[in-house]
Amino acid sequence: MSTSNTFPIGTFGQPWGDEEKAQWLATTSIKRSYKDDVITKIDALKDRFDVTQYGALSFDSERYPQFGIRSRDFDASKPTILITGGVHGYETSGVHGALKFLDTEALGFTEHFNFVVAPCVSPWGYETINRWNPRAVDPNRSFVENSPAEESANVMAFVKGLGIDIFCHIDLHETTDTDESEFRPALAARDGKEYEEDVIPDGFYLVGDSDMPNTEFQTAIIDEVRKVTHIAPPDDNGNIIGAPIEQEGVINYPTKTLGLCSGFTNCQYGTTTEVYPDSPKVTDEECNDAQVAAIRGALNYLIAHQ
Repeated sequence: MSTSNTFPIGTFGQPWGDEEKAQWLATTSIKRSYKDDVITKIDALKDRFDVTQYGALSFDSERYPQFGIRSRDFDASKPTILITGGVHGYETSGVHGALKFLDTEALGFTEHFNFVVAPCVSPWGYETINRWNPRAVDPNRSFVENSPAEESANVMAFVKGLGIDIFCHIDLHETTDTDESEFRPALAARDGKEYEEDVIPDGFYLVGDSDMPNTEFQTAIIDEVRKVTHIAPPDDNGNIIGAPIEQEGVINYPTKTLGLCSGFTNCQYGTTTEVYPDSPKVTDEECNDAQVAAIRGALNYLIAHQ
């Protein structure tokens, strides 16, 4: 594995201060519309689901409201499924996969489950196609007490405020080529560390919780997704993004310790999906369909094992 020391912002070996973070923010720009792409689709669900604005980003509260979507007629006797997307705003199919599931399949599962969905946790990141928030903070390392990212803090407060137990949490993500070309080098520079190059896996994989692996649950998701897209193989060292595979297409992280979104509730079942949208083998819509398939595979497993 090789290393690299160069990044256009900051001094190698020194963590960024406010000046470097401001320089980084100045390099970002609006590339697509959260209102046109996402809010319009949320509005179209209001005839079937309850929609709540649970927060807004102080960077521009008018432009970046945050929405939660819930199935109607909540039944306390049913388990509740939490689905989150767009924690990293640039991971497009996480957002649109969550919305497509609500539009096409969710009502078919409300006999068995209540649903709570936050389809775009990081709307500024969505518009700027960015992993971080405007303060150069990664929301998906910030699901902790006194979170440094308001994107994370707001959705945690929303879920906590519902006063219900989360049975299963499915967090929808992507791993992209820009992780390696842009975001990981930026992370190393921000933290004053050496950047170690890695390999982007070609295909879909899951990140489970090493403290609660639920192996058969993860297998059921992989088996459903493989009907839509290919599953990522391990690299020559038997790893995916530096972590050893637990089974085909599955690695495990200590999600709570790392402050990951999928670890912020005390759910009995949890997983993080990772779609690979840069593969020449897939289209954008197939990436959305892979996210829907992951949710469907999880839910069918839970129904069969209730």
